[in-house]
Amino acid sequence: MNWSVIIVYAGVILYFLTILTIVFNIVMENRNPVRTLAWVVVVLMVPFLGMIFYIYFGVNYRKSKMFSMKGLGDMKWLQYMSEDQKQRLKKAELLKKEDMKEVRKLMTLLLNNSKALLTRYNKVDVLNNGKETFPAIFTALSKARRYIHLEYYIIEKGELATRLKELLIAKAKAGVEVRCIYDDVGCWSLPKSYIREMRAAGIQIYPFLPVRFHRIADKANYRNHRKIVVIDGETAFVGGLNFADRYLTGVPGIGVWRDTHVRVRGEAVTSLQIVFLIDWYFVRQELLLNKEEYMPYKREDGNVVVQTVASGPDSDWASIQQAYFTLINMARHYVFISTPYFMPGETTLSCLKAAAMGGVDVRILLPHKSDSYLTNWCSRSYVEELLEAGVKVYWYQKGINHSKVIVVDGIVGSVGTANVDMRSFEENFEVNLIVYDRNVAKNLATYFMEDLKDSEEESMHRWKFRTRWQKVQESVARLFAPLL
Repeated sequence: MNWSVIIVYAGVILYFLTILTIVFNIVMENRNPVRTLAWVVVVLMVPFLGMIFYIYFGVNYRKSKMFSMKGLGDMKWLQYMSEDQKQRLKKAELLKKEDMKEVRKLMTLLLNNSKALLTRYNKVDVLNNGKETFPAIFTALSKARRYIHLEYYIIEKGELATRLKELLIAKAKAGVEVRCIYDDVGCWSLPKSYIREMRAAGIQIYPFLPVRFHRIADKANYRNHRKIVVIDGETAFVGGLNFADRYLTGVPGIGVWRDTHVRVRGEAVTSLQIVFLIDWYFVRQELLLNKEEYMPYKREDGNVVVQTVASGPDSDWASIQQAYFTLINMARHYVFISTPYFMPGETTLSCLKAAAMGGVDVRILLPHKSDSYLTNWCSRSYVEELLEAGVKVYWYQKGINHSKVIVVDGIVGSVGTANVDMRSFEENFEVNLIVYDRNVAKNLATYFMEDLKDSEEESMHRWKFRTRWQKVQESVARLFAPLL
């Protein structure tokens, strides 16, 4: 036997051993069985490419602790404060007694799963769409005196991005500290010259988790999907809008871009600051959490209670998924959900169906037209079982509904960056504000009902008679749900 044959046999044996090792690792991760089986099938049925896809997209970094918190040992104070707040919650020292029974369980959950501290002295303004959000952000940025911190999934070449760059450069030249984190995949089309100009002006701007082969990796795991602005520790913004022109002007052929952001003043600004500074440490290995100027905890007279919940591969628990589950489960009258993508996983899906069958008014608003073909058809694959359980499903007709909002019983609302899908729950870095305030919840519910006027409610009769081709697309897309 010559050497070439030996090398071929050795290569084949090595390949199959590698495949078996990967399959073994997938099984030993103890994931959801459906997700595990999906990856096993991909690795076994798509030779070589399946192995590459798993290594690139499928490794469970929450288990492997790739995103380590080493170096943040001084964050133990967060643990101590969360433990103290849990004890005070038990003694009803943090809120009025009439509010405690309804929200205590959710508050305690978030203190346990993400150390989401309760902040009581805040003012929260709901910002609808780009026409309200971007002017508010630019106005706040123009007033910055000491520092500006930005963290965005998408900054895309266009008028908005140009205006942002020019304003940040002007503030940096005026002596304001400017730090910016951008997601390397979300901003793959951003010109290198854009970044060079900002760095030349003294702006500290860096990518989050750089990857290669952007066009292949546009659905890569573990992306920073957060959209955070913190200004002088006094004002912050968070929500669904990125810095791309379509978020302001809409999408040709589809319509307006419907989205929701919030402006926050008060103690919760520091909570968002903590999220940014932890990410900054991950990106730059620069610890700023121990500097007083970045941790002001300034109070506002609004008296709005807020918890800032962050979730990602660096957390031990799927914090936002657990928050959504608990919000739905605690509802007694209604649950209103607005999300662009709906791939909830079996646990959240069962919770929604149980709530509706238990008499809760459950309404879900989805876009009639989407910016993502596969996720759109996958979302539609859940509609029939939702309708059968009594959940009301609406299709937004004016354009793309990109809001990530949940409102429960007019007492609590969630606004942030997380969709109702497994990618947001398990793999992306996300952040949401949980707002315990009747006025804010009422405003969110009012805007939701206004959106329903521009929507069409789905009926079981019409849904049953959709075309066979639609059913095929839904079923095929549903097969990919564990991987999306």
